[in-house]
Amino acid sequence: MVIKMKKILLLMAVALPFVFISCNDDKDEPDIPDTHEYVDLGLPSGTLWATCNVGAESPEEYGDYFAWGEVVPKEEYVWSNYKWAHWVYDTISDHYYKVLEETWFKYYVRNWTGTGYVKGDGKMELEPEDDAAYVNWGSRWRMPTLEQVQELVDKCEWEWTRVKGVNGQLVTGPNGNSIFLPAAGGRVEYQFNDGVCAYYWSRTLCSPEKLRIEAADQHDAYLLFLDRWDSEVWYDSRYDGNTVRAVRARRK
Repeated sequence: MVIKMKKILLLMAVALPFVFISCNDDKDEPDIPDTHEYVDLGLPSGTLWATCNVGAESPEEYGDYFAWGEVVPKEEYVWSNYKWAHWVYDTISDHYYKVLEETWFKYYVRNWTGTGYVKGDGKMELEPEDDAAYVNWGSRWRMPTLEQVQELVDKCEWEWTRVKGVNGQLVTGPNGNSIFLPAAGGRVEYQFNDGVCAYYWSRTLCSPEKLRIEAADQHDAYLLFLDRWDSEVWYDSRYDGNTVRAVRARRK
């Protein structure tokens, strides 16, 4: 298996405003006090996007980093401490290793035992108890689906900018409202690419039926990748530490 290399890019930026809507007037009974703001971007699905990352207190803050399907930040993000998998492998080089046996405990299509495959649970989206947005912010909030991430990419205008000294993308919806996504980079044994690009988790496991991306499989989950030049749906290893921008449904 190849350990994926991430893009390293140059920076430049200008500052622009964005629009907030408070969610404190929701009438539902929260399981956690809901003080988080959101923006209605005028998207066809009605999805409302949070104004800041999970673990952050303002739009330009990076917030916390999570492995996919984990709800608590860690000091380092590696396969050996990932909650939902156990691997036995031989290291070939710094960038390659041979898997001898893999055991997935949740969210998998199959397990490789060394003698053959064993069918998995087939769960392709995070359940609420494994969703960092739901657990940390309350039941109104979820990590976005693959479709919600794709909609954000396709339906919004994206502009690389700088807010309070932080690089990122200003995302403007069809109705003119905006959110700012900081270039928070990612974390493994260390933080990398902060200020250069960002990786925002979706709650959807990779699947050829969902989106055909070469090499993506059950070891990976879909995410929103952004940098100075681009924004796109991509994927990353589930153990990597990435940021989360939460979503919620429009009130009826």
